[in-house]
Amino acid sequence: MVFEKVKEIIVDTLNCEQDKVVMEADLKEDIGADSLDAVELNIALEEAFSIAIPDEDLAGFHTVADIVTYIQSNTDNTNE
Repeated sequence: MVFEKVKEIIVDTLNCEQDKVVMEADLKEDIGADSLDAVELNIALEEAFSIAIPDEDLAGFHTVADIVTYIQSNTDNTNE
């Protein structure tokens, strides 16, 4: 499942608590991600899902759901 993999990446990359990573969680407000965290998270997501995420798309990621939806729309990994 994409969400579970994204959740694992967010927890590992941003060193946040697992229970904070829910679909509705705001990356800045709820998880505490800053611009450097966003870059690190982007790299981790690109590696994990074998995709390239353009900066203009990355700027649109405000919630965990935004990331999951983007990955589902841009990969064949919907069953992971």
